[in-house]
Amino acid sequence: MAVIVWWLLTVVVVAFHSASAAVVESTWEVEYKYWWPDCKEGIVMAINGQFPGPTIDAVAGDTVIIHVVNKLSTEGVVIHWHGIRQKGTPWADGAAGVTQCPINPGETFTYKFIVDKAGTHFYHGHYGMQRSSGLYGMLIVRSPKERLIYDGEFNLLLSDWWHQSIHAQELALSSRPMRWIGEPQSLLINGRGQFNCSQAAYFNKGGEKDVCTFKENDQCAPQTLRVEPNRVYRLRIASTTALASLNLAVQGHQLVVVEADGNYVAPFTVNDIDVYSGETYSVLLKTNALPSKKYWISVGVRGREPKTPQALTVINYVDATESRPSHPPPVTPIWNDTDRSKSFSKKIFAAKGYPKPPEKSHDQLILLNTQNLYEDYTKWSINNVSLSVPVTPYLGSIRYGLKSAYDLKSPAKKLIMDNYDIMKPPPNPNTTKGSGIYNFAFGIVVDVILQNANVLKGVISEIHPWHIHGHDFWVLGYGEGKFKPGIDEKTFNLKNPPLRNTVVLYPFGWTAIRFVTDNPGVWFFHCHIEPHLHMGMGVVFVEGVDRIGKMEIPDEALGCGLTRKWLMNRGRP
Repeated sequence: MAVIVWWLLTVVVVAFHSASAAVVESTWEVEYKYWWPDCKEGIVMAINGQFPGPTIDAVAGDTVIIHVVNKLSTEGVVIHWHGIRQKGTPWADGAAGVTQCPINPGETFTYKFIVDKAGTHFYHGHYGMQRSSGLYGMLIVRSPKERLIYDGEFNLLLSDWWHQSIHAQELALSSRPMRWIGEPQSLLINGRGQFNCSQAAYFNKGGEKDVCTFKENDQCAPQTLRVEPNRVYRLRIASTTALASLNLAVQGHQLVVVEADGNYVAPFTVNDIDVYSGETYSVLLKTNALPSKKYWISVGVRGREPKTPQALTVINYVDATESRPSHPPPVTPIWNDTDRSKSFSKKIFAAKGYPKPPEKSHDQLILLNTQNLYEDYTKWSINNVSLSVPVTPYLGSIRYGLKSAYDLKSPAKKLIMDNYDIMKPPPNPNTTKGSGIYNFAFGIVVDVILQNANVLKGVISEIHPWHIHGHDFWVLGYGEGKFKPGIDEKTFNLKNPPLRNTVVLYPFGWTAIRFVTDNPGVWFFHCHIEPHLHMGMGVVFVEGVDRIGKMEIPDEALGCGLTRKWLMNRGRP
């Protein structure tokens, strides 16, 4: 395996290919469909009658054009292209209320953007909790000069599934008091899982009657990975879960991690891999096990008490004679062993040849992540502000100078934390709501310290995977307890930190990232757990305001709220 990945030690980042860049174009009709994702009938958001949505396959430098037709009867829709930086096209980012208006029922909106960097990405709905309803799919951007050598590849899109509709979930989370939606009923691999049966039940005493029996074309039947012996396969893994943090293992095989969030990393070998919501990875798997057998791929819950059974599928060697695997599937590591999870995160370093972060930053945010109450509604807050995204998209408000569309006062850059005990529930549980944003000059270096804390009741601190739009950032480090300004900066990794777009904030700790404001636009930065974002866990960055004021933004992106009124009256005295 070392021979296969040697080049990663001296990799040079390649962004664009030659002038022969292609156009990848498609029309997508988004509508609700009855489906059987986990062998129980439910309702999914399908694209062209397909769940999950179609895979986009492009080459770095290509232009992607997707005409999205909203065939939902009563609600808007947008699609976010997760991991695509949208250089020069911030209105195509697909974040409702931030970069565009929702696409109205019966209307069409065209997303047009360049995929400027190779990597494993995905797309998903970004309006309300539509991602939880299955609006997602893979987005693969290939390198024109790929030097990673392998014989084949598979996509593994991981998600969680509830039997309760997203509208019922949204109402429950927004009720007073809040009604928690509970753990997912099942986990899905490429949109397929099993709720009322188990592929591995025959290992349990008397469990043969609970073994899944699939009919031809069953929508919940697992997709078997068919492989040849003594080959190397690239598994492209993406997690679009709404809540669950996951762990993936392949029975009898080791995994070599080579890519994280579309950026190559120094290769390292593991027996299993933690994958948080919003993260993507590529791992290399060598088929060097006994070719006469079949082997489980198992996906289980980490970070939360696992009340959801593992998802399973099978690696099937072409010479396998068994009808099913002869050994039980790998057991997911204990859910609350966060030291194990941190150990995995700290093994991820940039491949040589990637740019190092600037030595110093020009600005610093310390974002305290807390659970609070607002008029007895349960909310998540950042520096004691629960984000409320306005009706008028920020991008349009800034482009046309509509200052009444959102709160002009920025949230606090640093909450006074000297007397704040992150290990206990907040002494004053109340918070505020707001729509203010952080405004940065173009071309500066910004550090963000994500600080975790206790929830409202009990001694509990949750895992939060934070995702940024429009950027990659350097992960400078992780720490325990409360961040100490002027001291903990000395521990930052400035030599080979990985470039990511999603990073984990562990319980009762902090995570530090650094990025450059080199992409004029308005960009979401938020927890990728769907209920947490719905309850206010996010902030908004704007950079290069003067450049936004000169942008040619399609009117179709801004046909709501105050920008709609401005556009209707444009040109009138």
